[in-house]
Amino acid sequence: MERAVGAGELPPGQLLPPLRELAERLGVNPNTVAAAYRVLRERGVIETAGRRGSRVRSRPSSTPREWIGVDAAGARDLSSGNPDPALLPPLGAPLTAAAARAAERPTLYGAPDVVPEVAELARAALDADGVPPGPVAVTSGSLDAIERVLAAHLRPGDAVAVEDPGWGSLLDLIPALGLRAAPVGVDDEGPLPERVEHALAQGARALVVTDRAQNPTGAAVSATRAYELRGVLAAHPDVLLIEDDHGHGIVDTPLRPLAGAPTTGCWSAPPPRRTAPICGSPCSPATSSPWTGCAAASGWGPAGSVICCRTRSPGCGGRARSTRRRWRRRTTRGARRWCGRCASGGSPRTGAAG
Repeated sequence: MERAVGAGELPPGQLLPPLRELAERLGVNPNTVAAAYRVLRERGVIETAGRRGSRVRSRPSSTPREWIGVDAAGARDLSSGNPDPALLPPLGAPLTAAAARAAERPTLYGAPDVVPEVAELARAALDADGVPPGPVAVTSGSLDAIERVLAAHLRPGDAVAVEDPGWGSLLDLIPALGLRAAPVGVDDEGPLPERVEHALAQGARALVVTDRAQNPTGAAVSATRAYELRGVLAAHPDVLLIEDDHGHGIVDTPLRPLAGAPTTGCWSAPPPRRTAPICGSPCSPATSSPWTGCAAASGWGPAGSVICCRTRSPGCGGRARSTRRRWRRRTTRGARRWCGRCASGGSPRTGAAG
């Protein structure tokens, strides 16, 4: 069937034979056909709609959502935005220096996975934010890190609790891995505890939380919400928790990590092997076995470039502080522009999202 779909012999939307009918036609056990259909569903080739039967998917499960056009009168497309180049650190000198070092001392087999100086700087920044101890690694952005952690711990068909509305790239990644997205509502303080509890009670094997600068609402997990979510997670110790703090270094809201923090007088959170804090700059730890760990550099450019600038460029700290100030001014102006209800108690984030 997979070859037939790829060759166009089974077109999108084609209704497939019922299990027993196909089993009788092929002379095999119905359980064999059921297993084959299950594998095809996990691979995103077909979809099943209860009594309506199974059909070839109209599009691959990994189709990026930006390829799916949706016309809405009066709407503005904010999904294709890019950072202001004026807010990005200059990379010319650091890249030149890195190329010179690589030519003089090329990286060979057996070298450390992470430059010790980078690991120390990253660990110090994470310690200051209260992120639990753990190994440090470098990946090519947050999405790469999340993909590695999910692939190491979950199997096709597992459910992942994700923020709704949420980051489009993450929502595309989940079905591409053969996983299912379980939506969790958010407000200005982060994921709603009752919705998280519902998703985990329904069998979600993992939870992905954006600690600050949530995409697209801009929400940040508050101290109260973090306390509530830790209580929910304490009741589900086998759940994989992934915290994405991509705004580290440019957002001045305090980080409220969900992993490794005290709840009611004791240290209660998913076991350390199950937590994967992911941070935007320059890198961060993850203690997910069997993979040794993950750390995401900023999505603004190549991971190595951002790390090099942050560790080598003397003016980078001032640039980060300037970026935070300009980010705050822009988000405030944007909220006022998009939401005329703010003066009467409306939520600027809700207005912007709408």
